[in-house]
Amino acid sequence: MSENTQNTQKPCKERKPLGFWKTTWASMLGVVFAFLAINIICFICMLCMVSAIAGMSKEDTVTGKNLFMKVDMTNSIVEHATDDELSSLFSDDKATGMDNLLAAITAAKDDSKISGIYLYFGSGSSADWAQCEEIRNALVDFKSSGKAVVTYADTYTQQALYLASVADRISLHPAGMVEWRGIGGRVMFYKDLLDKLDIHIDLIRPSNNAYKSAGETYTMNHMSDANREQIRTYICSIWNHIVAQMSETRNIPVDSLNAYADNLSAFIAEDAQTRHLVDNLEFENGLKTYLKENYDSKRMVSVDKYAKSVAAKAKSKKDRIAVIYAEGDVVPGKSNGFDQAVYGDDIAKALDKAASDKNVKAIVLRVNSPGGAVTASEVMTDAVMRAKKEKPLVVSMSGVAASAGYEISCNADCIVAQPTTITGSIGVFGTIPEVGGFLRNKLGITTDTVSTNRNSTGLSIMAPLSADARNMMQRNIEDFYQTFIQRVATGRGLDVAFVDSIARGRVWTGADALEIGLVDTLGGLYTAISIAADKAGISDYTVSNYSVQKKWYDKILNSKADEEAKLRTRLGTLIPGYEDLYYWATMEPMQARLPYSIVIE
Repeated sequence: MSENTQNTQKPCKERKPLGFWKTTWASMLGVVFAFLAINIICFICMLCMVSAIAGMSKEDTVTGKNLFMKVDMTNSIVEHATDDELSSLFSDDKATGMDNLLAAITAAKDDSKISGIYLYFGSGSSADWAQCEEIRNALVDFKSSGKAVVTYADTYTQQALYLASVADRISLHPAGMVEWRGIGGRVMFYKDLLDKLDIHIDLIRPSNNAYKSAGETYTMNHMSDANREQIRTYICSIWNHIVAQMSETRNIPVDSLNAYADNLSAFIAEDAQTRHLVDNLEFENGLKTYLKENYDSKRMVSVDKYAKSVAAKAKSKKDRIAVIYAEGDVVPGKSNGFDQAVYGDDIAKALDKAASDKNVKAIVLRVNSPGGAVTASEVMTDAVMRAKKEKPLVVSMSGVAASAGYEISCNADCIVAQPTTITGSIGVFGTIPEVGGFLRNKLGITTDTVSTNRNSTGLSIMAPLSADARNMMQRNIEDFYQTFIQRVATGRGLDVAFVDSIARGRVWTGADALEIGLVDTLGGLYTAISIAADKAGISDYTVSNYSVQKKWYDKILNSKADEEAKLRTRLGTLIPGYEDLYYWATMEPMQARLPYSIVIE
């Protein structure tokens, strides 16, 4: 190659490195894009996993013969358990819905694959008296087909024993116990604690609402005479009812059952068997051997799986009865998807949706609530009255439907309750805390004020209520009480003066409420559905859940709320009354609720 040729070639330019800022921005963008890509991939994988789980659940079918359906009563018993698989990814709590449980028992009665039902109680159950009665009645109907019901427990609580008392074979762990001791109501009081902390609670209630005792837990250190009277009345009503029922099914005289409770003479396993409260002392494996030898049953199917199988086979009908579940404390606003509460806006939305759906011929509102915020109660009551104008509306009361829980019920076309349902408590109260002394004397924090008017700070929690502020609150509460009893009088077709005489915050059982006209008939959810169908003039229909359901992405975004709820539950096991204190710290000033801190055992 010649020298000239070589000279015509241009020398390569040396690449300059990127500047500091260009390198920094490029790195940042790379990290952001990588983060987004990884999260998108993880999100897609999670959706695929959820879809796979949901697909597996849809494939659940029940096959075989001589099966026993197992009902695990150690699970939480709720009115309606969510059936989406996503929730299980965020919660380790196991819950069985009363709706699924009742549907499964009803379907199993005529299913040739099912030979019987096995109830497992472990060391206890969360079901209340009314829920136990509803399940118990369903089991009695199931047994009419000639099929068996058996039970097993390490320890039978009183509610568990009452439910088990209809079984053909009641088995108990040889070292177990039967907690047969009668019902007691215990109220926890915080006044002395608050006095030590220099915290004062101002309780405001109508002048004749002596039975409206919820706020007394913060203003007294013992039961008032009115509260003691109402507790004694309704726990005796519950006890007498369950003793009479058990006397009939176990063929034990009522006097004997009361004597066993008085003397604790049926607590120990051998004594419980001798007194015929249980049939056999054996381990759970012994009961399973009994089922294999006597029913040729080698396999069990869980009630949840069986309920899904039943639901999958059910044919949808054009005519529907909408069931809306109101369970928990009454609170304003909308649900975050996890807390078990009666959110006013959600229930109103569900009622409006059902009322406007041309395929819905009737509505059943299932209530299990001690009451709560007045504002939320009013929102729901207004929605009930709107829905009632469009189609028949029946209320089914579960364990408790009191105060605000009763207000949202009282304008229904028909109210159905169990004999042991806790209801009534028609009244209202307000609580205003004053923490100025606590801050000043315990923490050394003082405040000073500047105001434009005499009552600018009259409602502050830093000082006692001013006279004007207290008079205003008293008037507001008195006015709402009059509104409440007027709603009940109108809805129930009763005289206002009579309603006032049975209201005043007093709590009644379902059996007593029937006698004074607060409910129409005794029964459970299926009784209410049947009444709703009759009122609508339909006989071929589908029962559909119309409660507001949160979207899956809302549950993901609010998963922290579930962790907070779990933490409160754990603290509640360590700190007596923690849940009560938490509720009182976050509730609205004016409440219509049951004396909820009563523990009925």
